[in-house]
Amino acid sequence: MTFRKISAMAALALTASLALVHTAQAGPRLDKILESKVLRVGTPGDYRPFAIKAENGYSGHDIDVIELVAKEMGVKIEYVPTSWPNLMKDIQANKFDVAVGGITRNVTRIRQIEMLPGYAPFGKVALVRAADKARFSKPDDLNQPSVRVIKNPGGTNEAYVLEKLKAAQVSTHDKNAEIPALIAEGKGDAMITETYEALHYSKADPRLHAAYLDAPLTPINTLGFMLPADDADYSRVMGFVWGLLADRGSLKQVADKWLK
Repeated sequence: MTFRKISAMAALALTASLALVHTAQAGPRLDKILESKVLRVGTPGDYRPFAIKAENGYSGHDIDVIELVAKEMGVKIEYVPTSWPNLMKDIQANKFDVAVGGITRNVTRIRQIEMLPGYAPFGKVALVRAADKARFSKPDDLNQPSVRVIKNPGGTNEAYVLEKLKAAQVSTHDKNAEIPALIAEGKGDAMITETYEALHYSKADPRLHAAYLDAPLTPINTLGFMLPADDADYSRVMGFVWGLLADRGSLKQVADKWLK
């Protein structure tokens, strides 16, 4: 073997070693969180029962879970407001370390960021007035020129409306948590949402009905917490803590509290 070949092989080996070192030291996010003792949590805070902002702070399923995660890590939480249209660009701009609040797991998102294991299996359904429930028995009943659909911008519910309900009268309301009341008051006919939000509002307000629960408009999916894809150690630790809470039964306890 010539000296030139040996040198080339050594250079390749050195490059591979440096790549392995770089991978092992994936990024500073975890170190910063543990040193500052602060986990920045982004949430739109408008999606019951997962995360809702009130005068005295945030509450909901995802809020309880992320509080357990923070406790296990020995850090406190700093909540950072965001919105559905800005959710992806805000997490990529390092405005927070994890995003919660009823976020659907899908290929589009996981191509750009990471997500913790799925929870709360759901399908997309419609929230309609109880007086109109006989009007909405088939998916095609929503896609009619006479149907007024109110959507919230930026999420997968809006994507469904824009793709599937092109014949309906579609309007946009920026505050997701206000749309159910608009439907109940007759200012719209339907809101596309997920199983748990529809169940929450239909139980809270007898004027509302969760349509298509037995046969959802979409295949079953799950929700998940979003993580930036810039620190493998951080992702690994967050996944470990999630598994720990699952093994202890803590995740089930939170689900029993909020999702039953």
